[in-house]
Amino acid sequence: MRIYIIEDDLSIINILEDIIETHDLGEICGDCGGNVPDIADVLRAKPDVVLVDFLMPVMDGATFVAELRKYNSSIKCIMISQVSSKELVSKAYTAGIDFFISKPINLIEIKSVLNNVHQQIENQRTLDNIRNMFVAQSTAEAVFPAATPAENEYAKKLRIILNKIGISGEKGSADIVKICEHLKNTRTDVASISVGQMCESVSDNPKSVEQRIRRAIAAGMSNIAHMGIEDFMNETFMSYSATLFSFEDVRCEMDFIRGRSRNNGKVSIKKFIDGLMLEADRF
Repeated sequence: MRIYIIEDDLSIINILEDIIETHDLGEICGDCGGNVPDIADVLRAKPDVVLVDFLMPVMDGATFVAELRKYNSSIKCIMISQVSSKELVSKAYTAGIDFFISKPINLIEIKSVLNNVHQQIENQRTLDNIRNMFVAQSTAEAVFPAATPAENEYAKKLRIILNKIGISGEKGSADIVKICEHLKNTRTDVASISVGQMCESVSDNPKSVEQRIRRAIAAGMSNIAHMGIEDFMNETFMSYSATLFSFEDVRCEMDFIRGRSRNNGKVSIKKFIDGLMLEADRF
């Protein structure tokens, strides 16, 4: 969980950063350094949570949050304040504040609020993941039209597997299928060719292809990791977590989703392509 701190008092920033890092409550991705908050800087840091002081000179916390919401409505905003006025509290909630933390800073309250927010974020990610998988499944026919009589059965097998891990709706999935078919038809071993050469074999713009494929595989790893968290004995998880991906990287992704690690699992395009082709051959 990435956290950005907006506070005009540097000592408060230091206290918050120390508490968050010492108690493993998240990753500090930035702070305003006691200066006027810069929305562009906050957005560049890509935080999951913003801790923002209510009473600040130039721009108060409620005004900042209202402005931030115009650009990103998903960031969780937690107000830090001594304010008890119902009118001001109402103003903060109207601006888009999710929680309050009272001053002076209290360790127990910070831990309770941040753990609560972290659980909300994880629940939302899980719901989004499940929703995306259903959308991907329902749109699979649109992304991958029904095969013509002359089409290779091999492509069908590839598509089935991609659909199982919830990425048939990703743009890069079509590129993955083309690359696998090319390697199959030319009897090229994945180990003997670079990722760049794979992408060149199906497009005149290999860099774009590689980016699409990497994003698709990353989405697949995230889906598999969510499956493993929800049910370690899930059939799809057991079948593909160590064949399409490195299981070590899947575990790393699971730890990232749970908030136990600051790093996602690493994506290997060659590992994925090789595993996908092996799985398709087993059909």
